[in-house]
Amino acid sequence: MEEEEEVIGFLDRVLEDEDVFDSGELDLESPLTPEERSPGHRSFKGDIEKGLEMKKLVLSGFLASEEIYINQLDALLLPMKPLKATATTSQPVLTIQQIETIFYKIQDIFEIHKEFYDALYPNIQQWDDKVTVGHLFQKLASQLGVYKAFVDNYKVAVETAEKCSQANVQFQKISENLKVKGPKDSKDCTTSVTMEALLYKPIDRVTRSTLVLHDLLKHTPKDHPDFPLLQDALRISQNFLSSINEEIDPRRTAVTTPKGETRQLVKDGFLVEVSEGSRKLRHVFLFTDLLLCAKMKKTAVGKHQQYDCKWYIPLADLTFQTLDDSDSCTHVQTLPEHEIDEMKTKISAIKSEIQKEKKAVKGQSRALDRLRKKMNEQESCLLLHSPTIPFRIHNKHGKSYLFLLSSDYERSEWREAIQKLQKKDLQACVLSSVELQVLTGSCFKLRTVHNIPVTSNKDDEESPGLYGFLHVIVHSAKGFKESANLYCTLEVDSFGYFVSKAKTRVFRDTTEPQWNEEFEIELEGSQCLRILCYEKCYDKSKLNKDDNEIVDKIMGKGQVQLDPQTVQSKNWHMDVIEMNGIKVEFSMKFTSRDLSLKRTPSKKQSGVFGVKISVVTKRERSKVPYIVRQCIEEVEKRGIDEVGIYRISGVATDIQALKAAFDTNTKDILVMLSDMDINAIAGTLKLYFRELPEPLLTDRLYPAFMEGIALSDPAAKENCMMHLLRSLPDPNLITFLTLLEHLKRVAEKEPINKMSLHNLATVFGPTLLRPSESESSKAHITLASDIWSHDVMAQVQVLLYYLQHNPISFTELKRNTLYFSTDV
Repeated sequence: MEEEEEVIGFLDRVLEDEDVFDSGELDLESPLTPEERSPGHRSFKGDIEKGLEMKKLVLSGFLASEEIYINQLDALLLPMKPLKATATTSQPVLTIQQIETIFYKIQDIFEIHKEFYDALYPNIQQWDDKVTVGHLFQKLASQLGVYKAFVDNYKVAVETAEKCSQANVQFQKISENLKVKGPKDSKDCTTSVTMEALLYKPIDRVTRSTLVLHDLLKHTPKDHPDFPLLQDALRISQNFLSSINEEIDPRRTAVTTPKGETRQLVKDGFLVEVSEGSRKLRHVFLFTDLLLCAKMKKTAVGKHQQYDCKWYIPLADLTFQTLDDSDSCTHVQTLPEHEIDEMKTKISAIKSEIQKEKKAVKGQSRALDRLRKKMNEQESCLLLHSPTIPFRIHNKHGKSYLFLLSSDYERSEWREAIQKLQKKDLQACVLSSVELQVLTGSCFKLRTVHNIPVTSNKDDEESPGLYGFLHVIVHSAKGFKESANLYCTLEVDSFGYFVSKAKTRVFRDTTEPQWNEEFEIELEGSQCLRILCYEKCYDKSKLNKDDNEIVDKIMGKGQVQLDPQTVQSKNWHMDVIEMNGIKVEFSMKFTSRDLSLKRTPSKKQSGVFGVKISVVTKRERSKVPYIVRQCIEEVEKRGIDEVGIYRISGVATDIQALKAAFDTNTKDILVMLSDMDINAIAGTLKLYFRELPEPLLTDRLYPAFMEGIALSDPAAKENCMMHLLRSLPDPNLITFLTLLEHLKRVAEKEPINKMSLHNLATVFGPTLLRPSESESSKAHITLASDIWSHDVMAQVQVLLYYLQHNPISFTELKRNTLYFSTDV
C-alpha cells in the first residue's frame, strides 16, 4: 500500500512540482547564443564562403529546434514510468496496454534524436568548410521506419489518450499539463503543453527535417562530400512524407462533439467583417455543417492562443440572398484612394529602411524590431481597409453578416465551398455553450491559415515577386455546355491583395470563344496571375444594389504562379488553365522594370511615336500633337464613364494598330478611333508619352521637380513648381496643360469610373517624368524595382500637385513674374 500511495503521490506532484520532470539524463547545452538563436542573425565571417556560412546557420537553427524537440519527447516520456508502476497495483491509473498504445515508439524516437543531436553538436561547435554532416542526416532518414510505425498507431494513440482522460481525472490532469523544459540558456524554465499537442510533434518533425534538407542542399556546393548524402536523405524523407496518409494531420481530422457527431474543417481564412459600421479582421472557419466566425483572444505572452466565437450559422440555414430592406445595406467606411496609396508608400519606405538596417547591423537590433513593428501596423491597416467587394451571408432564422473581400475570386471560392457542402443532406444544428466552447477551442489547432497575409509574417528569403510588365495573350476557351456571352478578366496580386488589371471583349453567343487579345499588365511585386471567366448579364433587372457587386456569373476561375525562371525568358510561354471543366488557353512573357523603363533616344523624324514633341508640333504646325488631341477627344466622348479608364489595359494588338495608323498618318484614323475599344485608345495615349525620347517634363528639369515637390513651405513650393512649368519648352508645356485639364475632367466622374486624381497621377506620373536612360545614370537616379519606390512616388506626387492645383493658364503662367530666382 505504501508503494501504491507513493506512486499516486508522485502523479499528483507531477501537476505541481516541475522539478519532478528533471530526469538529469540530458545535457543539452545549446550551441547558440541568444543573439545567434534570433532569426535575423546574419554574421558572415570574411574568410568563410557565404554559402557554407549559411549552411552553418541553417544547421545551428535546426540543432536548437532539435533540443526543443528532445525536451518535448522527454516530457512525454516522463509520466510513462510512474504510470507503468501504478499499472501493476490494485489502483491502476491506466492499463499496461493503454500505456503501450499511447506511448508507442516514443522511447525509440527519443533515442534516435538524442544520438543525432549528440553527433551533430560538436560539428557545429568546431565548424569549418571541411565539416561533413550528410552521413548523420542519411542515418536519420534511414530510421524513418520507426516513424512509420508511430504514424500508423497515431490515431489510436490520440483516441486512447482522450478516452482515458474522460474516464480518469488524475490522467486528465497529467495529460493537460505536461511540463517541457526550455533551452538551457532561456529564461523560461518550463512551459505547459497538452499530451495531444506533444503526440503530434513527431509528425511535424519529419516535415521540418525535410524542409531543412532543402535548405542545406541549397547552400552546399555540388562537389562537397555532403551533397549526395543530403540528396539521398531528402529523397527518403520525401518518399516517406508522400506515403503518409493525410488523415493523420489533426487539421483534417474530425472534431467530435459530445454528441458524437463528426465535423471536419473544410476551409478557413482571414476576412474583413463589417460590424457596427466598422471593419474588423476575423478568422472564418467553414466546417462540414456550419460556418463559424471567430477572433483571436488577447492572451498573455507565452500563453496558448485561443479564439473567441463571434457567431456561427448552420449551413442548413445559410443563404446568400441580399435583403431588399434599405437598412440592411450597412454603410461601410472606406478610406480615400490617396490614403490607401500613402500606406503603400510608407510600407515601401519602411522596407527600404529595413534592408539598410540589416546591412548595417548584420543581425537583430532594436531599430530593426521597431521598423518591423511599424511595417506590420501599416500592412495590417492596408489589409483592413483595401477590400471593397461585398460578400453577404444570411441566416434564414436570424441576422445577416457582411464581409468585404479584395477580389471576386475569393468570394467565388467561399461561395462554391459552401454551396458544395449544402448539396449534402444537412440538418440544422444548435450548439450548446459547451459544444461551442469545444469547437472554438479546437480552432487554433485545426486552422490551416496560420498568419495574417502580411509581409512581416514572411521569411526574408521569400521571393519579393516580379516588378515590370507582364504581357498576356488570352487565346480561347473550350468546355462550355451551352452558348453564352463570354469574357475573361485578369487579376494580379499587389501588396497582399488582388487587383483586376485587364478584361477581354465579350464574345457573343458561343461555346468556343476566340478572343486572341493581348494585354500589358503592370506588376508590383506580383507572384500570381488569376484568370476569371464570366458570362455577361444584359438583363438590367438582375442588377444588384450593392456597390461593386459583379452581377455577371462566374463560369470558371484559375490561377498560375508567376515563376521568375519560366516567365522571364524572352519568348512567349504558352499555358492552359483548367476551371470547372473549362479550359482557357493563354500565353505570357515578362519584361522587367529595368528594361521596360528605358527611353530610347530616337533620330527618327517621320511618324509621331519616339519622335521629339517639338519636331512633331512643328511638322503639324500645331501647339499640341494631333495624337494627343484625338485620343483625349475620343476618351471624353465615350470613355469618361468607363470603370478603370487609363488603369485597365487595352488589347495590345489594337494599340499597335493605332500606333501604326498614327505613325503613317492613315486617312482612316478617325474611323478607326470611333470603332476601337476605348481602353485601347487610352493605352495608345499612355504609350505615346512613354515612348517619347525624353519625358514630357524633360530630363533637364527632372532633378529640380524632385527637389521642388520635397519643399515643406507651401509658398516656396508654389513658387518653385510654377517656375518649373514656365521653364518648359512651349510644346511640352501646352501639351502638359491640355492633358492636365483632361485628367481633371476624368476625375470629376470618379463616382462612376472609380478613377480619382490620385489614381490618375499614379498611372501618368512616371510616364510624364521618368528620365531617359542616359540622364538617369548621370543624375545617379536608381530606378528601384518597386513601383512604390521613393523616385516613382515622388513622380506621382509632382503630377498630383498640378492636378490638385487651381486651373493653370498658359498665358498667365508666361506673364506672371515670380520671386523665385533659383537657376534650373
